Amino acid sequence: MTIARAFDYLKPASVAEAARALARYGDRGRLLAGGTDLISLMTEDIVRPEAVIDLKGIRGLDGVSLKDGALRIGSLATFSDIAESNVVRKKFPLIREMIGWVASNGIRHRATMAGNICSAVPCCDSGPILLVYDATVHVAGPKGKRKIPIAEWFTGPRKTSLHKGEVAVAITIPQPRRKHAGCFVKLRRYSGEDLAQASVTVMLFHGQSYRVAFGSVAPTPIRATPIEKLLEGKPITDALVASAVAMVPQIASPITDIRSSKEYRLHMLGVMLERALRAADSRFEGDGPEYGKELI
Repeated sequence: MTIARAFDYLKPASVAEAARALARYGDRGRLLAGGTDLISLMTEDIVRPEAVIDLKGIRGLDGVSLKDGALRIGSLATFSDIAESNVVRKKFPLIREMIGWVASNGIRHRATMAGNICSAVPCCDSGPILLVYDATVHVAGPKGKRKIPIAEWFTGPRKTSLHKGEVAVAITIPQPRRKHAGCFVKLRRYSGEDLAQASVTVMLFHGQSYRVAFGSVAPTPIRATPIEKLLEGKPITDALVASAVAMVPQIASPITDIRSSKEYRLHMLGVMLERALRAADSRFEGDGPEYGKELI
Protein backbone atom coordinates (compact mmCIF):
# COMPACT_ATOMS: atom_id res chain seq x y z
CA MET A 1 0.00 0.00 0.00
CA THR A 2 1.06 3.60 -0.57
CA ILE A 3 0.24 6.89 1.12
CA ALA A 4 -2.48 8.33 -1.08
CA ARG A 5 -2.96 11.73 0.54
CA ALA A 6 -0.80 14.84 0.29
CA PHE A 7 0.80 16.38 3.38
CA ASP A 8 3.39 18.99 4.26
CA TYR A 9 6.80 17.58 5.15
CA LEU A 10 8.88 19.57 7.65
CA LYS A 11 12.36 18.75 8.93
CA PRO A 12 13.14 21.20 11.77
CA ALA A 13 16.71 21.75 12.95
CA SER A 14 15.83 22.22 16.63
CA VAL A 15 13.38 21.06 19.25
CA ALA A 16 12.05 24.61 19.55
CA GLU A 17 11.34 24.72 15.82
CA ALA A 18 9.63 21.32 15.97
CA ALA A 19 7.48 22.43 18.90
CA ARG A 20 6.42 25.60 17.07
CA ALA A 21 5.45 23.60 14.01
CA LEU A 22 3.53 21.08 16.09
CA ALA A 23 1.73 23.86 17.95
CA ARG A 24 0.85 25.51 14.63
CA TYR A 25 -0.69 22.40 13.11
CA GLY A 26 -2.16 21.05 16.35
CA ASP A 27 -3.96 17.72 15.93
CA ARG A 28 -3.37 17.97 12.18
CA GLY A 29 0.39 17.51 12.59
CA ARG A 30 2.30 14.34 13.49
CA LEU A 31 5.87 13.89 14.66
CA LEU A 32 8.08 11.37 12.88
CA ALA A 33 10.91 9.58 14.68
CA GLY A 34 11.18 5.93 13.67
CA GLY A 35 7.88 6.05 11.83
CA THR A 36 7.02 2.37 12.22
CA ASP A 37 3.61 3.18 13.70
CA LEU A 38 2.83 6.44 11.91
CA ILE A 39 3.66 5.28 8.38
CA SER A 40 1.58 2.13 8.84
CA LEU A 41 -1.40 4.18 9.97
CA MET A 42 -0.95 6.57 7.03
CA THR A 43 -0.68 3.82 4.42
CA GLU A 44 -3.87 2.27 5.79
CA ASP A 45 -5.52 5.73 5.64
CA ILE A 46 -6.36 5.58 9.33
CA VAL A 47 -4.39 8.73 10.10
CA ARG A 48 -4.46 11.68 7.67
CA PRO A 49 -2.06 14.37 8.91
CA GLU A 50 -1.73 17.68 7.13
CA ALA A 51 1.91 17.82 8.21
CA VAL A 52 4.60 15.31 9.10
CA ILE A 53 7.32 16.84 11.25
CA ASP A 54 10.51 14.80 10.94
CA LEU A 55 12.69 14.94 14.07
CA LYS A 56 15.70 13.16 12.57
CA GLY A 57 17.41 16.42 11.62
CA ILE A 58 17.67 17.56 15.25
CA ARG A 59 21.07 16.98 16.80
CA GLY A 60 21.28 15.65 20.36
CA LEU A 61 18.09 13.58 20.36
CA ASP A 62 19.88 10.31 19.72
CA GLY A 63 22.26 8.38 21.95
CA VAL A 64 22.16 6.19 25.03
CA SER A 65 24.29 7.13 28.04
CA LEU A 66 24.63 6.77 31.80
CA LYS A 67 25.04 10.04 33.68
CA ASP A 68 24.44 11.02 37.29
CA GLY A 69 23.05 7.61 38.14
CA ALA A 70 20.47 7.51 35.36
CA LEU A 71 20.26 5.93 31.93
CA ARG A 72 19.37 8.54 29.32
CA ILE A 73 17.69 7.35 26.14
CA GLY A 74 17.29 10.02 23.47
CA SER A 75 14.01 10.16 21.63
CA LEU A 76 15.69 9.17 18.36
CA ALA A 77 17.54 6.19 19.88
CA THR A 78 16.25 3.03 18.23
CA PHE A 79 15.57 -0.21 20.07
CA SER A 80 18.70 -1.61 18.42
CA ASP A 81 20.76 1.36 19.66
CA ILE A 82 19.56 0.66 23.19
CA ALA A 83 20.12 -3.10 23.05
CA GLU A 84 23.64 -2.66 21.67
CA SER A 85 24.64 -0.14 24.35
CA ASN A 86 27.37 -1.51 26.64
CA VAL A 87 25.73 0.25 29.58
CA VAL A 88 22.41 -1.47 28.92
CA ARG A 89 24.10 -4.83 28.40
CA LYS A 90 25.89 -4.64 31.75
CA LYS A 91 23.52 -2.74 34.01
CA PHE A 92 20.00 -3.01 32.54
CA PRO A 93 19.58 -6.61 31.30
CA LEU A 94 15.81 -6.46 31.82
CA ILE A 95 15.52 -3.67 29.24
CA ARG A 96 17.57 -5.70 26.79
CA GLU A 97 15.37 -8.74 27.43
CA MET A 98 12.25 -6.74 26.54
CA ILE A 99 13.84 -5.35 23.38
CA GLY A 100 14.61 -8.87 22.19
CA TRP A 101 10.86 -9.49 21.91
CA VAL A 102 9.99 -6.25 20.08
CA ALA A 103 8.71 -7.10 16.60
CA SER A 104 11.62 -8.00 14.28
CA ASN A 105 15.21 -6.95 13.63
CA GLY A 106 14.06 -4.65 10.87
CA ILE A 107 11.57 -2.90 13.13
CA ARG A 108 14.05 -2.66 16.02
CA HIS A 109 16.56 -0.95 13.73
CA ARG A 110 14.00 1.77 12.98
CA ALA A 111 11.55 2.03 15.90
CA THR A 112 12.34 4.15 18.96
CA MET A 113 11.42 3.63 22.60
CA ALA A 114 10.16 7.21 22.82
CA GLY A 115 7.96 6.65 19.79
CA ASN A 116 6.67 3.44 21.33
CA ILE A 117 5.37 5.21 24.42
CA CYS A 118 4.16 8.23 22.43
CA SER A 119 2.00 5.89 20.35
CA ALA A 120 0.65 4.75 23.74
CA VAL A 121 -1.10 1.62 22.54
CA PRO A 122 -2.05 -0.65 25.47
CA CYS A 123 0.23 -3.41 24.14
CA CYS A 124 3.37 -1.28 23.82
CA ASP A 125 6.31 -3.34 25.06
CA SER A 126 8.18 -0.40 26.61
CA GLY A 127 5.37 0.69 28.93
CA PRO A 128 5.54 -2.03 31.63
CA ILE A 129 9.36 -1.98 31.63
CA LEU A 130 9.50 1.77 32.16
CA LEU A 131 6.84 1.52 34.87
CA VAL A 132 8.86 -0.92 36.99
CA TYR A 133 11.95 1.26 36.56
CA ASP A 134 10.05 4.43 37.60
CA ALA A 135 11.25 6.19 34.46
CA THR A 136 10.78 9.85 33.60
CA VAL A 137 9.89 11.34 30.20
CA HIS A 138 11.52 14.70 29.40
CA VAL A 139 9.52 16.96 27.12
CA ALA A 140 9.93 20.41 25.63
CA GLY A 141 7.30 22.72 24.21
CA PRO A 142 6.09 26.30 23.77
CA LYS A 143 6.04 26.82 27.56
CA GLY A 144 9.48 25.33 28.18
CA LYS A 145 10.72 22.02 29.50
CA ARG A 146 9.14 19.67 32.00
CA LYS A 147 9.48 16.15 33.35
CA ILE A 148 6.62 13.64 33.36
CA PRO A 149 6.83 10.54 35.60
CA ILE A 150 6.00 7.46 33.56
CA ALA A 151 3.23 6.67 36.07
CA GLU A 152 1.46 9.82 34.81
CA TRP A 153 2.32 9.44 31.12
CA PHE A 154 -0.39 7.10 29.83
CA THR A 155 -3.90 8.57 30.06
CA GLY A 156 -5.79 6.18 27.77
CA PRO A 157 -5.47 4.13 24.58
CA ARG A 158 -3.21 6.18 22.27
CA LYS A 159 -3.37 9.08 24.71
CA THR A 160 -0.60 10.66 26.79
CA SER A 161 -0.18 13.63 29.10
CA LEU A 162 1.69 15.63 26.45
CA HIS A 163 0.37 19.15 26.01
CA LYS A 164 -0.18 20.89 22.68
CA GLY A 165 3.13 21.50 20.93
CA GLU A 166 5.21 19.38 23.29
CA VAL A 167 7.89 17.02 22.03
CA ALA A 168 9.33 14.07 23.98
CA VAL A 169 13.11 14.56 23.90
CA ALA A 170 14.41 11.82 26.20
CA ILE A 171 13.61 9.09 28.70
CA THR A 172 15.65 8.73 31.87
CA ILE A 173 15.74 5.57 33.96
CA PRO A 174 17.34 5.62 37.42
CA GLN A 175 19.96 2.94 37.89
CA PRO A 176 18.83 0.69 40.76
CA ARG A 177 21.13 1.07 43.75
CA ARG A 178 20.23 -2.26 45.32
CA LYS A 179 20.98 -5.72 44.00
CA HIS A 180 18.12 -6.73 41.77
CA ALA A 181 16.91 -9.07 39.05
CA GLY A 182 13.89 -9.15 36.80
CA CYS A 183 11.94 -10.86 34.07
CA PHE A 184 9.88 -9.78 31.05
CA VAL A 185 7.43 -12.26 29.53
CA LYS A 186 5.44 -11.56 26.36
CA LEU A 187 2.58 -13.65 25.02
CA ARG A 188 2.23 -13.72 21.22
CA ARG A 189 0.05 -15.65 18.82
CA TYR A 190 3.02 -17.14 16.99
CA SER A 191 6.81 -16.99 16.82
CA GLY A 192 8.11 -13.95 15.02
CA GLU A 193 6.82 -10.40 14.67
CA ASP A 194 3.59 -9.88 16.59
CA LEU A 195 1.95 -7.54 19.05
CA ALA A 196 1.55 -8.68 22.64
CA GLN A 197 -1.61 -10.45 23.68
CA ALA A 198 -0.37 -9.79 27.21
CA SER A 199 2.93 -9.07 28.95
CA VAL A 200 4.28 -9.26 32.48
CA THR A 201 7.30 -7.49 33.93
CA VAL A 202 8.72 -8.29 37.37
CA MET A 203 11.60 -6.71 39.27
CA LEU A 204 12.91 -8.12 42.55
CA PHE A 205 15.18 -6.06 44.80
CA HIS A 206 17.34 -6.94 47.78
CA GLY A 207 15.10 -7.03 50.85
CA GLN A 208 12.38 -8.84 48.91
CA SER A 209 10.83 -5.74 47.45
CA TYR A 210 8.92 -6.25 44.21
CA ARG A 211 7.64 -4.26 41.26
CA VAL A 212 5.14 -5.79 38.86
CA ALA A 213 3.59 -4.36 35.70
CA PHE A 214 1.23 -5.65 33.01
CA GLY A 215 0.77 -4.75 29.36
CA SER A 216 -2.08 -5.29 26.89
CA VAL A 217 -4.63 -6.15 29.60
CA ALA A 218 -6.00 -2.68 30.41
CA PRO A 219 -6.54 0.62 28.56
CA THR A 220 -2.91 1.48 29.40
CA PRO A 221 0.13 -0.38 30.71
CA ILE A 222 -0.34 -0.70 34.48
CA ARG A 223 1.54 -1.31 37.71
CA ALA A 224 0.09 -4.17 39.72
CA THR A 225 0.40 -2.34 43.04
CA PRO A 226 -1.86 -4.70 45.07
CA ILE A 227 0.32 -7.64 44.04
CA GLU A 228 3.45 -5.70 44.95
CA LYS A 229 2.05 -5.06 48.42
CA LEU A 230 1.16 -8.73 48.84
CA LEU A 231 4.68 -9.82 47.90
CA GLU A 232 6.55 -7.14 49.87
CA GLY A 233 9.11 -8.56 52.27
CA LYS A 234 8.26 -12.19 51.56
CA PRO A 235 10.30 -14.94 49.90
CA ILE A 236 8.87 -16.64 46.85
CA THR A 237 6.92 -19.76 47.83
CA ASP A 238 4.27 -21.83 46.08
CA ALA A 239 1.59 -20.39 48.38
CA LEU A 240 2.70 -16.78 47.83
CA VAL A 241 2.80 -17.19 44.06
CA ALA A 242 -0.67 -18.75 44.10
CA SER A 243 -2.00 -15.81 46.13
CA ALA A 244 -0.45 -13.34 43.67
CA VAL A 245 -1.93 -15.15 40.67
CA ALA A 246 -5.36 -15.18 42.35
CA MET A 247 -5.28 -11.36 42.46
CA VAL A 248 -4.82 -10.95 38.69
CA PRO A 249 -8.57 -10.70 37.86
CA GLN A 250 -8.90 -7.86 40.40
CA ILE A 251 -6.25 -5.79 38.62
CA ALA A 252 -6.36 -6.58 34.90
CA SER A 253 -9.32 -5.67 32.68
CA PRO A 254 -8.51 -7.16 29.27
CA ILE A 255 -10.76 -6.99 26.24
CA THR A 256 -11.61 -9.53 23.59
CA ASP A 257 -10.21 -8.56 20.20
CA ILE A 258 -8.82 -10.15 17.06
CA ARG A 259 -5.69 -11.29 18.90
CA SER A 260 -7.25 -12.96 21.93
CA SER A 261 -10.28 -13.35 24.17
CA LYS A 262 -10.34 -11.62 27.54
CA GLU A 263 -10.68 -14.99 29.29
CA TYR A 264 -7.54 -16.34 27.61
CA ARG A 265 -5.60 -13.18 28.45
CA LEU A 266 -6.56 -13.43 32.13
CA HIS A 267 -5.64 -17.09 32.33
CA MET A 268 -2.30 -16.63 30.59
CA LEU A 269 -1.52 -13.54 32.64
CA GLY A 270 -1.59 -15.72 35.74
CA VAL A 271 0.67 -18.31 34.11
CA MET A 272 3.09 -15.60 32.99
CA LEU A 273 3.13 -13.92 36.39
CA GLU A 274 4.06 -17.19 38.07
CA ARG A 275 6.88 -17.87 35.61
CA ALA A 276 8.16 -14.29 35.79
CA LEU A 277 8.22 -14.32 39.61
CA ARG A 278 10.08 -17.62 39.72
CA ALA A 279 12.54 -16.56 37.00
CA ALA A 280 13.27 -13.22 38.70
CA ASP A 281 13.79 -14.99 42.03
CA SER A 282 16.17 -17.57 40.57
CA ARG A 283 18.07 -14.93 38.62
CA PHE A 284 18.46 -12.93 41.81
CA GLU A 285 20.10 -15.98 43.38
CA GLY A 286 22.50 -16.25 40.44
CA ASP A 287 20.70 -19.12 38.76
CA GLY A 288 17.68 -19.48 36.53
CA PRO A 289 17.13 -18.86 32.82
CA GLU A 290 19.38 -16.48 30.92
CA TYR A 291 17.90 -13.09 30.09
CA GLY A 292 16.15 -13.37 26.75
CA LYS A 293 15.06 -16.99 27.09
CA GLU A 294 11.45 -17.51 26.09
CA LEU A 295 9.35 -18.63 29.05
CA ILE A 296 5.94 -18.94 27.44
